[in-house]
Amino acid sequence: MKKNIKFLSFLFLTVLMMSCKKEDFNGLSDVRPDVPVTVTNAIDYRPEPTVGTSIAAGGNIQIVLAIPSSSGRAIKEITRIAASTTYTKVQGTTGLYNAAPIPVGAITYTFNTTLAEYVVKGPGTIPTVSTTAGTELANRFYFMITLDDGSVIIPEPVRVLVTN
Repeated sequence: MKKNIKFLSFLFLTVLMMSCKKEDFNGLSDVRPDVPVTVTNAIDYRPEPTVGTSIAAGGNIQIVLAIPSSSGRAIKEITRIAASTTYTKVQGTTGLYNAAPIPVGAITYTFNTTLAEYVVKGPGTIPTVSTTAGTELANRFYFMITLDDGSVIIPEPVRVLVTN
């Protein structure tokens, strides 16, 4: 009798597990937006897109964001910009690098700032000229992008590599 109960229990569990619907998401894959955002002036991927700046050349930081023209979409606005170590800042409304929406109306947007502005808004510190080349800023730049159809994309953060 015990063998029959064990067998029936095993059979029931097997049928139950086989009847479950499988999902396409396996937990190990990235969930990518329908419209990808690239950093066209990235000098490296560490692993996120990385742009460069030079203290000796004035500390200008430029990040060029673009979506493919084949997407049929345009960037309506850059809704928020944050300099942080996590996505939570750009998802909130306080402590932002730039809180006012920036109208774009194109498939590319160029964000310009400086190391001096980063120190004030970041908040953060910049490496000194005597620092070894190859130092990254502690905070990454996060962007919340609204497309012309109202969809919102938060692309990968952008790192800034500081050289002398």
